Amino acid sequence: MVSAVVFDMDGTLTDTEHLWDVVRRGLAAAEGLPWPEAATRAMMGMSTQEWSIYLSEEVGLSGTPQDAARRTIEAMAAHHADGVELLPGAVPAVRRMAGSWPVGLASSSPRVLIDTGVHAMGLDGVFGATVSTEELNAGKPAPDVYLEVCRRLGADPQRSVAVEDAEAGIRSAHAAGLVVVAVPPHFNPPSAATLALAGAVLGALDDLTTDLVEHLMENR
Repeated sequence: MVSAVVFDMDGTLTDTEHLWDVVRRGLAAAEGLPWPEAATRAMMGMSTQEWSIYLSEEVGLSGTPQDAARRTIEAMAAHHADGVELLPGAVPAVRRMAGSWPVGLASSSPRVLIDTGVHAMGLDGVFGATVSTEELNAGKPAPDVYLEVCRRLGADPQRSVAVEDAEAGIRSAHAAGLVVVAVPPHFNPPSAATLALAGAVLGALDDLTTDLVEHLMENR
C-alpha cells in the first residue's frame, strides 16, 4: 500500500533551480563580490533563513540576512511573473500520482513562490499539503519538510514516495524514511553516493508511473 507521493518543486517540477543561482550571483556581482566556489551547491535545499544567512556571512552581501532574503525573493518573483518554465512531464506526473494517492509538495522555496508555482502549473487544489522549509526549523537535507508534509497528509513516511532532483532533497527524503525516486538535473547533479540512496533513478518524469511506485513500495 502506498500512503502518499511527495514532490519537490524547484528542479523537479519547475525549471527554476538555475534561476536561484543566477539571481544570487547577480546580487553578489552588483556589489563587486566574488562568488565562492562552494556557494551554489551549499545553498541548494537550504531554507530561506539558512541561505539568507549564508549570503550575508559567507558571500558578504551588504545589509542583514533579511535584506538578502527580500532582494532574492523579489528577483525570483519577477522571474515568476514572466512565467514559470516547467520541466517535461511535470504536470502529467503529478496528476497521474494524484489519481491514485494523496500528493504533497515539499519545497525549499518561500511560500509566495510555492503558491505562484502551483498556480502556474494549474495544480491548485491538487496537492493535499504544501510545505516550505521557511516554515520549519531546518531546511533540506534535514528530514523536517518531508515529515511535515506526511503529517499533514496523514501519511506514513515509511509507506510514502518522494520525487526529488537534488543532493540535499534526496538526502532529506531518505532521512525522513520515504522511498526516493530521483530525477537528476543537468544543473549541479547529485553525487553517485547520494543517488545510491534512491530506490529508482529516472531520466524524466514521464517515466514516473503508478506501476513503478507500487513496485518500489512492494520491494522496499
